Amino acid sequence: MIKGFGGVFWKSQNPEALKQWYNKVLGLDIGEWNGAIIKIEGNSETIFSLFDNEDEYFPKDQQVMVNFQVHDMEEVLAHIERVGVPLAKDKQSGDFGQFVWIKDPDGRLIELWEK
Repeated sequence: MIKGFGGVFWKSQNPEALKQWYNKVLGLDIGEWNGAIIKIEGNSETIFSLFDNEDEYFPKDQQVMVNFQVHDMEEVLAHIERVGVPLAKDKQSGDFGQFVWIKDPDGRLIELWEK
């Protein structure tokens, strides 16, 4: 029945500042309608995964975590360092690829993943 994800939506105390941050840090061109369309590419995939409330993979006070799949982790790391965004967790590599975490201005943990 499911064709794919239709979007990720959340609220912010300052949507305009958040929009500018996501554009500067992650290159998301968020339009005047406060959204961006991310086109699915070749081997890109979206994962829907449930976590127990006690799982410490991301903060317990954060109900949802967004994971952005990236083309080149080293390029992303160089870029976020240039724009002054610190890592919230060090890079990890494993069977599923490479992962890093940053926080947006509202304090949400954002996961970046290279498959």
